[in-house]
Formats: sequence, C-alpha cells, structure tokens
Amino acid sequence: MAAEPGYLTEKQAVLTRLRRIEGQIRGLQRLVDEEQYCIDILTQVSAATKALEGVALVLLDQHLEHCLTHATDPAEAQQKLNEASAAIRRLVRS
Repeated sequence: MAAEPGYLTEKQAVLTRLRRIEGQIRGLQRLVDEEQYCIDILTQVSAATKALEGVALVLLDQHLEHCLTHATDPAEAQQKLNEASAAIRRLVRS
C-alpha cells in the first residue's frame, strides 16, 4: 500500500484553489468566445498561471514537509529529494 500523500492536511484548501482556477479558465474561455481585448485575456492567463503556481508550491511544501521528512531510510529520503528537485526544475522551466 502506498503512503498517504503529504498534502492531506491541506486537501480542502488545495481543492478550493483548484476550483477557483477552474472558474478562471472558464472565464478565459468566455473572454475568447466574446472576442475580448487580447491584453485583458493575457492578464487573466497570467492570474491563472500564478494561481496554479501557488498550488504547486503548496504541494511541494507538503512533499518536503511530509514525504521527505518521513522517509524510512537514507535511500528513500534521497529519492524523495530527487523527486522534489525534478519538480522544482519543471516549475522553473514553465
């Protein structure tokens, strides 16, 4: 059985943020459908991107706080650290 994810203590907050982002994306679709001004749409894209980055940071914090610190041996801890490093690289590149 897999260990429980570290974000369980923040699950409701993460879900709330994701639902808000979902609403932002629907709003973006509406702006495009209504042929709104490009800069207004880009402003909303930026807001949605920042919101997703915020969710990613919460998940990363929880991974480091829970998954990494609860590793049962040095090899597992190193694996969790490598996973976090790879996730950070993906976030920075995006």
